Parts: sequence; C-alpha cells; structure tokens
Amino acid sequence: MEKTIVISDKEVRFKTTGGSAIRYKAQFGRDFFADVAKLSSLEKLTKIDDEDFKPEDIEGVDFTFFYNIAWVFAKTADKDIPDLLSWLDSFDEFPIIELIPDLQELITSTLKTKKK
Repeated sequence: MEKTIVISDKEVRFKTTGGSAIRYKAQFGRDFFADVAKLSSLEKLTKIDDEDFKPEDIEGVDFTFFYNIAWVFAKTADKDIPDLLSWLDSFDEFPIIELIPDLQELITSTLKTKKK
C-alpha cells in the first residue's frame, strides 16, 4: 500500500511492502508485530481532538513507535530518506497525533491478507 501525506508543507510518500517489518527490526532491533500487539487500542488515539479526551486516555502509549514506523514506511517509499532524527529534523512540525489514522491504515494493510 502506498499513500502520500502532506507534513509541514512537504508531500511525503509512505509505502508498506513485505519487507517493512524486517526493515523495522533491522533499524530498531524490535519486532514490528510484537510492538503493534502492545498497542492496547489505537482507537484511544483517535479521540484526542474530542471534547471527552482525557490525558489518561493515552497513558502508556509509546509514541516512539509511531515515529519509528512513519520513518520505516517513508524509507520504504524513498531509499534516499536520511536517518530517523535527520529526517524528523527536516520538518518544521511533525504532528504525529494527526498522522496516526494514516499510519494505522498502513499498519493494518501489513497485517491483513487478501487471500480468499
């Protein structure tokens, strides 16, 4: 799956492939699927803009995962992306909360099968 998202006035391509989980492990030394499983509920994160949102709704969520996975998906789409910190520093803003629904869609595409 491929998706282009505008971040800080830049179009950024994100792509998932069969190698995305391996790229994640090679870069961060962590198992992608185990880290996804640790996310108790991505639904909590979609409530952040709601009036009913409370800070404890996101207690225990490791946002580093989302920065890491955003980089992996961007690197998969564009091999010239620099290391994670250099890439993040290239943006004036990187609104990770706003990106989570798009990242969630990409994550889900790596977990689903098209087999019938």
